[in-house]
Amino acid sequence: MTDDKTKTASRRSFLTTAGAVGAAGLAGCTEESGNSNGESGGSEGTDTSTELSGAINITGSSTVFPLATAVAEQFRADNPEVEISVQSTGSGGGFENFFCPGESDINNASRPIKDGEQENCTDNDVVPHEVVVATDALTVVINNENDWATEMTVEELEQVWGPDASADQTWADVNDQWPDEEIERFGAAETSGTFDYFTETIMGEEGAHTQDYEPTETDRTIVQGVQGSPYAIGYFGFAYFFQNPDQVTAVAIDDGDGAVKPSLETASSGEYTPLSRPLFTYPNEARLSEEHIAEFMRYFIEQSTNEKVVAEQVGYVPRSDEQAQQELDDLNAAIEEMG
Repeated sequence: MTDDKTKTASRRSFLTTAGAVGAAGLAGCTEESGNSNGESGGSEGTDTSTELSGAINITGSSTVFPLATAVAEQFRADNPEVEISVQSTGSGGGFENFFCPGESDINNASRPIKDGEQENCTDNDVVPHEVVVATDALTVVINNENDWATEMTVEELEQVWGPDASADQTWADVNDQWPDEEIERFGAAETSGTFDYFTETIMGEEGAHTQDYEPTETDRTIVQGVQGSPYAIGYFGFAYFFQNPDQVTAVAIDDGDGAVKPSLETASSGEYTPLSRPLFTYPNEARLSEEHIAEFMRYFIEQSTNEKVVAEQVGYVPRSDEQAQQELDDLNAAIEEMG
């Protein structure tokens, strides 16, 4: 597998609701579980002579949500007795309200777990095991009628989204060549890892984000807001834009070396800075003692190299075989310790 190979995107209807709570109790696609030689997408090392069963509750990032949903659907096709619920709660919302209190088995995140979240987990005897599952190109979008801000510098983004940005700020306040029209902002909610990453990367410090914007955990809501006004701007993970490239326009970001558009190629090569980022999932190590959860996590890591799923269906950069093998080795060590 090569990270720089991309093909024409196949359209996946579930991505039109990426970011919404969904995929609860995913239905199996077939009546058969994986066979004894590991075909039909069964994870390597799985003892398929014993049918897996049980429930898996996954919470967290709206950005990782479409990838987790795709992987869960495939896993359920081979393991119909495993019930998987995938909820989009935001990275921080998932850690605080579900994962660290022990209410969910796995939490997806679009940024690393924070020290405070780690402490919260420790207080509840929850040990998160970090797994990187893909690379995202966090995407800033504008209305298709906007022909002036198709390229923006990091400094201009900071002016638009920084703590001093107000409701009456105009595009001309950012660049005097731009229209004297008020900026309408749509972005990630404060419980979102995308909010955290965007704020720290563009503004340089945690929490330094304007309050004069429409926050949401639903990418479709951001798109609808940006579509509704030629003077609107928003941001979210690349997957939704990848699957819906005609609805809004992606802004090329200039980090000092020229403007670069977000894409699988530029995220993989490192050209798209500073908004390329790793995406994570965190199983509770104690839950890895349950065979169906351990096998699902093995499968998730193996599928992280699958270009068809990660790149074509969802819109992220897959992991290399070497990266996935290291993640699998670390996971297996944790599983063995739990056993």
